[in-house]
Amino acid sequence: MLDAIQGVLSILSMILLGYILSRRGWFDEQISGLFSKLVIKISLPALIVSNLLNTFDRTMLLEAGAGVLVPVVCMLLLYGVGLLLTRLLDIPPHKRGIFVSMFAFSNTIFIGLPVNIALFGEESTIFALLYYIANTALFWTIGVNGMQKRDDVCEGRQPVYVRFKKVMSPPLVSFLFSLSLILLDIHLPRFVMDACKYIGNLTTPLSMLYIGIVINSVAIEKARFNKDMLAILVGRFLLAPLLILMFVYYLPLPVLMKKVFVIQAAMPTMTQIAIVSQAYKADYKYAATMVTVTTMASLVFIPLYMVVLNGL
Repeated sequence: MLDAIQGVLSILSMILLGYILSRRGWFDEQISGLFSKLVIKISLPALIVSNLLNTFDRTMLLEAGAGVLVPVVCMLLLYGVGLLLTRLLDIPPHKRGIFVSMFAFSNTIFIGLPVNIALFGEESTIFALLYYIANTALFWTIGVNGMQKRDDVCEGRQPVYVRFKKVMSPPLVSFLFSLSLILLDIHLPRFVMDACKYIGNLTTPLSMLYIGIVINSVAIEKARFNKDMLAILVGRFLLAPLLILMFVYYLPLPVLMKKVFVIQAAMPTMTQIAIVSQAYKADYKYAATMVTVTTMASLVFIPLYMVVLNGL
């Protein structure tokens, strides 16, 4: 449990470093834009290729198909509830896509993977990445589509190829590319995999530094606890893990898979949301604030769920 908490603290420490360096003038909005492009177009696609190809082969991927359905169904339900809440809570239009994504999708790789390894050991890696597959596929399709600036509303309907280009983001392309290689049993040369690993390792520190820069610009100490913040906290740390728990409790799945899925569902919101929201001209300051708030809140909820899971 202490290892899991320290994993979250390491993330918060990197955010704090970005905040401090930004306060001292090392980073500005131009640098944050550069970090955003590097993560979205370079390091995150490399991370996806490295993680998937180093973990799965065709047999494992096909056998895991049934298990992936559980988080897919739960995240789709969460996304639907999030859409309903944007109406009930009267979330401003420019925040709705961000709100729904933060409500539905969790930080499965930056925090979820190390936390699960700390809690359950290396054997939990495969199950953690199964959840990551579902989370990634849905976020980079329906999630990103909902966060994009709706220029077509005010400028007329955009051509099909423009909308297709927006959906086919570099991370989604690398995800589909990786799945294709696995299913076709094609192996990339070792130097390519090593390069993807090293470049992919830039994703976490660049993302955390980026969030720290944005937090400096929004003055996190002035953030007010409001209804949409409460809704996201409830969605991330109560509704999401409870949904998973309800689905897996009676299913004939490995006990370790059940525990890992619950922990993955109870993670804070995805850090990529803050970066993607800037790329699509959404309210990235709102996103960065909520990423930080939910990450801090996870210090309380992760130990609680560990105690609950000991009863499974």
